[in-house]
Amino acid sequence: MNLHIYQNDTAFTKNVTEWIINVISETLQKQEKFTWVLSGGNTPKPIYQLLSSMPYREQIDWKKLHIFWGDERAVPFNDDRNNAKMAFETLLDHVSVPADQIHVMRTDIPPEQAAMEYEKILKEYFPLVQHSSFTFDLVLLGMGEDGHTLSLFPGTEVVHEEKAWTKAFFLKSQDMYRITLTKSIVNRSAKIAFLTTGDNKADALHEVIEGKYNPDLYPSQVIKSVNGELHWFVDSDAALELE
Repeated sequence: MNLHIYQNDTAFTKNVTEWIINVISETLQKQEKFTWVLSGGNTPKPIYQLLSSMPYREQIDWKKLHIFWGDERAVPFNDDRNNAKMAFETLLDHVSVPADQIHVMRTDIPPEQAAMEYEKILKEYFPLVQHSSFTFDLVLLGMGEDGHTLSLFPGTEVVHEEKAWTKAFFLKSQDMYRITLTKSIVNRSAKIAFLTTGDNKADALHEVIEGKYNPDLYPSQVIKSVNGELHWFVDSDAALELE
């Protein structure tokens, strides 16, 4: 695990943005496309906005990017809670990623069907995932105050999913369906990056990184890179309780 701690929001946003650009540039020197999973939530918003602004925007070959999402709330695209809507408004509407290379999790069909369709798309991209091969080039993840990531919430069965790459389920605590990638595909990514800020995340961050392994309480613990890199980008507030 690689831990990066920054003293303020400005340093956090700038350094994560530059790290993402470097990862994309270095990867595209070796291959023709870059597969990238975006995260929802508030933490990545300023990063997406910075990536879509000058001069950073010019440093990425957007036409070679293939965009995915880690999870989605089963709400219409025009609902402010929709992760894809946020990503389009802050990033994708301002850069030149081809439309057929942007793969949203559909919310205009039943959630279970949307999950099945998404898994079909993923298996077209990654048809032969073996022990030594990668899936996504980069996955961005957030972490909630309760230690959840993606739509892997404490006490849910999906935390322990071993086979399916995507799942849809009804989350009683939020009274809505969620669609999510699972650890089965995320853990085989080349690079996984958690973005975590704020003192309200300090307790969970300490437990996830330094506490006993208990993914039913802290689901972020199931995210472990198989052959790639796992990074935690945090600010000093989130890192308050780390030893």
